[in-house]
Parts: sequence; structure tokens; C-alpha cells
Amino acid sequence: MLSALIFDKLNQQIEIEFYSANLYLQMASWCDANNFSGSAKFLLEHADEEMGHMRRIFTYINDTGSQAIIPALQQPPHQYESLLGVFEEIYKHECYVTSTINELVAVTTNANDYSTLNFLQWYVAEQHEEERLFMGIRDRIKMVSDSATGLLIIDNELETKSVAVDTAE
Repeated sequence: MLSALIFDKLNQQIEIEFYSANLYLQMASWCDANNFSGSAKFLLEHADEEMGHMRRIFTYINDTGSQAIIPALQQPPHQYESLLGVFEEIYKHECYVTSTINELVAVTTNANDYSTLNFLQWYVAEQHEEERLFMGIRDRIKMVSDSATGLLIIDNELETKSVAVDTAE
């Protein structure tokens, strides 16, 4: 059984992962409306991946004999200045998610909850990959942000970039 503190922290992480999925859905809509169809497709797939992250925590909580709690969610922003602005926000958001995962790791370590600590190691590695991915996309967009042709090339590349959607529960 989870301690009350770890239970609360895991449910907060459910909210963060759920919000991430909605944020990427909203960003995909902006991209689609602004003729960045490749980026829209990529972000739709990434939203699915974030839902997988949420479901993984949901299942873990329930597997411990606790009951996961689905929160009300804050509406994500829906206006962005540019494709660069979208990916700058994503990178900033992923850094925030990393900080919340790191906080969870610290809490579980201090509580000697080694089962949850072991469970969270997947998220630690995943967040490293997420930050690296979005920093790279953001930096590439920065290089060509004044070039419509460059932005279209990156958008086309993102359309074919595969997102590994985690369906493990």
C-alpha cells in the first residue's frame, strides 16, 4: 500500500501527464490551423504517448491497492506566435515534467519506498529522452526560423518522425 504522501504525489503526476497530452493536442490543432501538418501529426502522436505515461501511473496506483484519482484539468493555451514558440513551450514544459519526476524520486527515496522508486526509473530515462528530443527540434527550428523553406523542411521531417507510443500498463 502506498503512503499518503506518495499516493498524493503520484496522483499529481497523473494530472501533469494528462495535462501534457492535452497541451500537445492543443498545439497540434494550432499547427494544423497554421499549415504545419507534419508538426500536427507528430504532436498528435506525442499526445498519445503522454496518455500512455498517465495510464502507466494510473495502473501502478491501482495495482498497489489504492485508487487512482482523475483530476479536473486546466485548459492549455491555444495561441502561439510561431512554430518556434510551440517547440520552445514544449521544451520548457518537458523540463518542468522532469523536475516533478525528480521530486517524486526524492520523495520515494526518503520514504524507503523502493517499489515505487523502481517504477519511477522508467520515467527518469523517458524524461531524459523527451528533453533531448524537444531541445533538438527547438534548436533546429531556431536555425531556420527566418526561412519559410527551412520551416517546411522541418515540418516535413516531423511528419515522418515516429513516436514510440507506450501501451504498457
